[in-house]
Amino acid sequence: MRVRLPLLRTSWAWRLGAPAAAAAAATACLPRGASAGSWPRRAMAFYRTEERGQPHSPGYRLFFKNVAGHYISPFHDIPLKADSEENLFNMVVEVPRWTNAKMEIATEEPLNPIKQDVKDGKLRYVANIFPHKGYIWNYGALPQTWEDPHRKDKSTDCCGDNDPIDVCEIGSKVLSRGDVVHVKILGILALIDQGETDWKLIAINVNDPEASKFHDIEDVKKYKPGYLEATLNWFRFYKIPEGKPENQFAFNGEFKNKAFALEVIKSTHECWKALLMEKCAGGAINCTNVQVCDSPFHCSQEEARSLVESVSFSLNKESNEEDQVWHFLGK
Repeated sequence: MRVRLPLLRTSWAWRLGAPAAAAAAATACLPRGASAGSWPRRAMAFYRTEERGQPHSPGYRLFFKNVAGHYISPFHDIPLKADSEENLFNMVVEVPRWTNAKMEIATEEPLNPIKQDVKDGKLRYVANIFPHKGYIWNYGALPQTWEDPHRKDKSTDCCGDNDPIDVCEIGSKVLSRGDVVHVKILGILALIDQGETDWKLIAINVNDPEASKFHDIEDVKKYKPGYLEATLNWFRFYKIPEGKPENQFAFNGEFKNKAFALEVIKSTHECWKALLMEKCAGGAINCTNVQVCDSPFHCSQEEARSLVESVSFSLNKESNEEDQVWHFLGK
């Protein structure tokens, strides 16, 4: 009988020749909301990931390390801005395009690894709704943002959904889970989920071959016709196979432009800063961080390592990916 050992896999993505200053910056404390400076645009060069547990099991976790090899939180320790440019941000990829597993930053766990969402004791997968397969973009979040569930958004009149702000990356490459990429913000959609505002940013990887064409939401309509309509329909219908009603949107489903999106990012970043400084009620959100030294939730590198090493390696017998089913809604 062959015994499968618990997994401990490391994905290296360091770029050869990265400046020594980057390593020094990775070990230093960052002021709240500091940018990454003028680092090269291959953001993943400065982060690597470490898997613990079996994929497609409740115990699976994907932890992050910086270039110095220290464990960090992708929620709190990766800077929001990639450099001084207003429209260039770090994106943490949670779900690669065309995949179905509903992966997300574990906001309630120490160091916030990526895990698969669980509901009613079962791992969550998004349905395939014709003509789509899984997620139709690389899906993820902007670090150092938080949609405050106690703060009513002035434009939607609904409170936030208690998560980092979501990003739909529309470039041509299928990215990998745990990638950290630099993106240009192009626009935003306001999904209203059970009375909460769940913003969806539209962005493109700056390293995409066509990135230079895209500056605002109108460019998506021009160069990728039909993509925004498909995005709206995807979010409208993706819960129907679960027996839920269609999702609703603010602004009648209109995509707002880059300027509007940047203001939303600014607001959610301010909410995150208040959260990290314990100036608002964070509820179950875990704010443990390694590099925001003026935060009361700051921990040492040794404490962070201990937190990761305490994660169980136990395997779950239900560790297989969900069987693929297609849904035809006739809409």
